Amino acid sequence: MTAPKGGLLLRAATVAAMLFGLLTVASGGNTLFGSEAARRAAGAYVDFVLWFNFVAGFFYIVAGIGLWLRRRWAVVLALAVAITTLITFAAFGVHVLKGGAYEVRTVAAMSLRSVVWLAISWLGYRKVWSPISRKPAAHSDG
Repeated sequence: MTAPKGGLLLRAATVAAMLFGLLTVASGGNTLFGSEAARRAAGAYVDFVLWFNFVAGFFYIVAGIGLWLRRRWAVVLALAVAITTLITFAAFGVHVLKGGAYEVRTVAAMSLRSVVWLAISWLGYRKVWSPISRKPAAHSDG
């Protein structure tokens, strides 16, 4: 895979997205499919949030690869990840307001995921999708 044009920030965001995805899949998979001790260690996790994050982790990886390759579809995928994360976060909020059990770290994790994917979406738009990012470089005949 060659490095994306568009600078260090885009490169860092794509690597972060892919690493975030790998960690999310590993952590979620360990809780979902691991031992009873792993589930106990996770505490009062919320099933639908855990499943969403586990599945979303695969999309994080795909979006990261797509952004690395500067594919416009990856910007749409990153935005879809951001929006569905916010929707899941809102549903989690309803769960909490109804008195459902939860871990405070879930609030922090979902906040982080929301901010990260909104930022990656914005950066993808600016560096990959935006007409400004596709403007040809000026050539001098000098």
